Amino acid sequence: MSHSTHNRTGPAQSVPVFRAQALSVVDGANMGDAVSFAAELMLDDTYELSGATAPVRLSLQAGTGAQFTVSQDSETGTHGSAVHLDSALTFMSPDGQTTDVLVLVEVDGAGDINDIYILPLAMLSPKTTYSLVGIDTKNAAQKFAHVACVSFTRGTHITMASGEQRLIEDLKLGDKVLTRDDGPQAVRWIGQSTVRAVGEFAPICIRAGTLNNDNHLIVSPDHRLFIYQRSDELGAGRSELLVKARHLVNGDSVTVQDGGFVDYFQLLFDSHQIIYAEGIAAESMLIDTRTKPVLPTELSEAMGDVIPGHSDLPHAGLDVQEGLLNRPDIAEVLRKASSR
Repeated sequence: MSHSTHNRTGPAQSVPVFRAQALSVVDGANMGDAVSFAAELMLDDTYELSGATAPVRLSLQAGTGAQFTVSQDSETGTHGSAVHLDSALTFMSPDGQTTDVLVLVEVDGAGDINDIYILPLAMLSPKTTYSLVGIDTKNAAQKFAHVACVSFTRGTHITMASGEQRLIEDLKLGDKVLTRDDGPQAVRWIGQSTVRAVGEFAPICIRAGTLNNDNHLIVSPDHRLFIYQRSDELGAGRSELLVKARHLVNGDSVTVQDGGFVDYFQLLFDSHQIIYAEGIAAESMLIDTRTKPVLPTELSEAMGDVIPGHSDLPHAGLDVQEGLLNRPDIAEVLRKASSR
């Protein structure tokens, strides 16, 4: 596969959001007001989510600097408009549980506000009161990056250059991993985080045998798997596909593992790679404006703004339209199409 194509856009990040009006103050200084950007908020105000409101998916494309743009397939927002991450808010429910919520502000070409959205990082329930206990304007990008990063879970076997199957938690910097396109490649950075396995952080389990895998593969929901179709069963018009794990969920062989905590690991190489996890071809970490904030400051600064092999996006154009995947037997269709 050629790595010479420059400046192609990466995959859109689709997140479930509420319009700000859905979460409003029921007790406090800003009584009746909807949640807004940080400068207008007051700590200790109590909010409630409207029971009549369902989340919609906002699809974001990595832009320049610390902003995003609304992508064409978004359910909400104006295509091409800029979206800024304003802040990360922390709410506490009566039982003492805290939930982080990201505030995203969509602006038009003149810089005027089109809309304000909230992205809960765990489920918000109607008829529950939430007290605003934290307003963070510094770490919103880092929190969003953890949502955007593709991650493997503890216990995942990665295929090394030697053919050894090594647990991801046992990998070290410099270890050579087998890649589909570039042979053995050295691991440049390993990220690790432990998060509540709820909402956008709940991992997807692809049970053994589902995609010809010997063991269960458990990954973050937007992790893209590489499928090589020997016959175009899907009607995608090409043999090479990238499919998000969340689009394979069928409640049987592919399920959401909701609840408890999950240990996530990110693997970074000099370029975006397809590696092998439990025998399934899956992508490594892709660096763009959404994911870069998770990197240590010194590594981020050393990379600069243009990262060859990541900005070149060698695997751009392989994503499958969600409409083609919206069928209950999609995992089985892909397994048959790619059978060895």
